[in-house]
Amino acid sequence: MPDLADSPARTPADTSSEAETSVETSVETGPTFAGLGLPADIMAAVDALGFTTPTPIQSRAIPALLAGRDIVGVAQTGTGKTAAFGLPMLAAVDGSSRETQALVLTPTRELAIQVADAISSFLPSGSRATVLPIYGGASFVPQLRGLERGAQVVVGTPGRVMDMIERRALNLSTLRFVVLDEADEMLRMGFAEDVETILAGTPKSKQVALFSATMPAAIRAVANTHLSNPVEISIARQSTPIGSVEQRYAVVPFRNKTEAVARVLATSDAEAAIVFVRTRETAEEVGAALSAMGVNAASISGDVAQRDREKIVDRLRAGTLDVLVATDVAARGLDVERIGLVVNFDVPREVETYVHRIGRTGRAGRTGVALTFLTPKEKPRLRTIERVTGSTLVETRLPSRADVFTHRLGAALGSAQARIGASPLATTRAQLVAHCEETGTDILDVAAALLALAVGDDGVTREVPEEFALRDDRRSYGEREERGDRDGRGRERSGRRDSRESGGNRYRISVGHRDGVTPQGIVGAITGEGGLRGAEIGKIDIFGSFSIVEIPLGIDAEAERRISAAKVAGRQLRIKADSGPPSRGGREAGPRDRDDRPRRPRTFAH
Repeated sequence: MPDLADSPARTPADTSSEAETSVETSVETGPTFAGLGLPADIMAAVDALGFTTPTPIQSRAIPALLAGRDIVGVAQTGTGKTAAFGLPMLAAVDGSSRETQALVLTPTRELAIQVADAISSFLPSGSRATVLPIYGGASFVPQLRGLERGAQVVVGTPGRVMDMIERRALNLSTLRFVVLDEADEMLRMGFAEDVETILAGTPKSKQVALFSATMPAAIRAVANTHLSNPVEISIARQSTPIGSVEQRYAVVPFRNKTEAVARVLATSDAEAAIVFVRTRETAEEVGAALSAMGVNAASISGDVAQRDREKIVDRLRAGTLDVLVATDVAARGLDVERIGLVVNFDVPREVETYVHRIGRTGRAGRTGVALTFLTPKEKPRLRTIERVTGSTLVETRLPSRADVFTHRLGAALGSAQARIGASPLATTRAQLVAHCEETGTDILDVAAALLALAVGDDGVTREVPEEFALRDDRRSYGEREERGDRDGRGRERSGRRDSRESGGNRYRISVGHRDGVTPQGIVGAITGEGGLRGAEIGKIDIFGSFSIVEIPLGIDAEAERRISAAKVAGRQLRIKADSGPPSRGGREAGPRDRDDRPRRPRTFAH
């Protein structure tokens, strides 16, 4: 029987950056949605989604909210909170009025998007109500237009909600229903003052639902100030079996994380892996960096359309994709048997998130490995995870470059051994013997040289040390993430040097910011169509309507033709040599159109 808290395709339950836990209620003895008192039109929408059994938070919160009571809900993400407040909220909304009648505050843009999508899925057939997500890090224009047209339900981050109030685009005086979702996370992120200001501007007659994973004094104070005689609902934590997962950790400075995860992936025998990150931007950049290193990787986040996400997951399931870099929201409910390794690029803020992440491996009776990266100052979080889960995480040594090389040699020899047993090798043996006789070369030297070439050792690359090198010439994703502002709108930084300093060939392609292109997409198209390796592509600068790509060794006319016909974000690349002089500060002087002038280029340095 489907459970409203456990259906990722239709996202009717919570999808924050926390854990997804499964809550089951017996159909024979538990309540049904039909018995919760929902209006007939909303009940029809629930039936259409195929859900019949409410979770504990839903069975207790929905009747209280329908009765007009304020509630304080203490429950973890994944227990169905979105439906718990979303369904009664829609019952209170008048779709014939253009006024904003309900406001949901969430701590992150990804959660705002997911909650808005979930509430939209609950709208009754024929309803004229509109659900509008508003959040930072995106253009004001479409959000302002949405408010002007009339949005009965607004789901937003406190910072952007405050912006809209200050612009007089959002009127709080007409609100009937207010929800504080993940209230403890909002306060932890520094939104306390904004939340207080927003609530102070709402009508006293409003109905309020406050949901929090924990109930610290600060949250209790908000409840005492802004809620009227609330019903308190507390749902016990649910656990997820993780006994089949071998749990490890490694201490890694921020600047070394990308290099470290590449080495871990290169030495793992897992069929497929997921690398978990906190933010959309980090997902894109880590995914692009891994692709540039030759890893068969893709990234997904809450901003990726559901259809595209499903295509990527299908590739992972089918074996045409080996590594997925994902945010917690995007990976919700992901179940792929091939996943034998989970890497936590950063330490999850909540233990439930950790449990959810590592539960993506060790599926269907298999065993799996979960490796968590910690910075030196994050050691206390490790102890918390161990205490709550009752598990012991074992410290592991990160692979050295020599380890990576040795592992590749072993894999190549394994493939060679398999080839020996596949079919006769008479022709190649004869050619090898003839070559050795003609050149006077020892046959073992030839075999060793072929093996070296097979693993990328061309004899030119300098020897590297055994220990994990503490250099990293890429940007520090973790440091930028920690410094980013509260809506996750970290400032993008350009590369440290102009690509001309490396003497590389520069090419212009006809996709840019306005097409939603990512460095990963550009690298994938160029390597896929041009026959290049990711390591042969240098710095990428993304502008408004075009991008500049450095390819140090250049490309021939045939490769240029194939790459030009390739599409990224639905547009042909149309690659051509770039001859425009750079403007001050190392930026390209492209067409002086409105798309490009105000934009800072997004730089991806290989």
